[in-house]
Amino acid sequence: MFLTHLGALRLNLVTLRLLMAGVALSLSIGCDRTENKYVAPPPPEVTVNQPVKKAVTEYLDLTGNTQAIEQVALVGRVEGFLASIKFQDGDIVKKGDLLFVIEPPPYEAKVKQAEANVAMAQATLLRSTLEYNRQMTLIKQNATAQSTVEQWLAQRDADEASLQLNKANLELARINLSYTQVRAPFAGRVDRHLVDPGNLVGSGQATQLANIYRVDPIYAYFSVNEKDLVRVMAKERQRHEENPNRKDEETPVYLGTEGDEGYPHEGRFDFAGTSLDPNTGTLLMRGIFSNPFNVGTAPAILPGMFVRVRIPVNVRKHAFLVSERALGVDQGGRYLLVVNAQNVVEQRAVRVGQVEDGMRVIKEGLQGDEWVVVNGIQRARPGATVKPIKEQGAAPAPAEQMGKQ
Repeated sequence: MFLTHLGALRLNLVTLRLLMAGVALSLSIGCDRTENKYVAPPPPEVTVNQPVKKAVTEYLDLTGNTQAIEQVALVGRVEGFLASIKFQDGDIVKKGDLLFVIEPPPYEAKVKQAEANVAMAQATLLRSTLEYNRQMTLIKQNATAQSTVEQWLAQRDADEASLQLNKANLELARINLSYTQVRAPFAGRVDRHLVDPGNLVGSGQATQLANIYRVDPIYAYFSVNEKDLVRVMAKERQRHEENPNRKDEETPVYLGTEGDEGYPHEGRFDFAGTSLDPNTGTLLMRGIFSNPFNVGTAPAILPGMFVRVRIPVNVRKHAFLVSERALGVDQGGRYLLVVNAQNVVEQRAVRVGQVEDGMRVIKEGLQGDEWVVVNGIQRARPGATVKPIKEQGAAPAPAEQMGKQ
């Protein structure tokens, strides 16, 4: 029993030692623990650069449609059966080319008849002239009466008038004969024929046979609204005041069709209406463009096309341009994010202009020395501090943005 108590005592001593060791370890760990503190993350990195400064031509971008510079309806001006067609539908023809023939024999016969009448009138006039001259000789010899002289004088004058009438009829017959051949009034392209050979044309009224178009050069009509028109007129007055002696120069006009990159066709300003349309508040204008084509090929611009038109109106000598991707938009309009001297982001409202070489012109809102955020915009919030990485020279917009200019 004594041994039993001794074993229990030893067990309690071991347990006590273990408990004391655990308390000591806990005290040691508790003495080494430090207090946790919040450490702010580093400011986000953003890429910034300054606006590009360069001279930029400001344009008016408009829409319009094209129209042939000349369009003529080819008609049969004399009555007869259509004998033949001398072209294929859609042919390119030269001025004076024969296109239609209208039954010429009746009109050739009328020309011969008129020629015979002229010859007869000439013979009659010759006879009356000779007789009048003979009577004038006899009257001097008192061998004829004065009334006879006057009679032949009147006959001679009547025969001369008859000759002139027959000559006029001959000219008219020849004109009608020429109308049996319908020729191209100018170089151009003939549309499809509207009457087949064998049909009677010109009966009672002129019969339309086909249309011919002159499409080189070609017109483009477009309209300018009153606001833009007033701005353009103000710029013109300003330029005239700055240089009263400058010569008026032709205003270039640039045109692009569906599928064209930009405005590849250059023409010149040709016409402006005298007053605004009261219904639309716009002024009709027109440009003229070269539109060459070869036989067997269609021209680049066809009448009736919907086109884009660009007109230069002003040269901004000190324009600021930024990358298109730097621009944002909210309810207040377009804006840029700029980083100030304290590396704090500011939101700057701007008024934008056209796209120039893949970059956007900023008309208002920049001084030109700002550092604009161009990459990392999603990490830049107005009022937040950032770490700007400065780049020299603004990068152009992506290719899909360039296609919009």
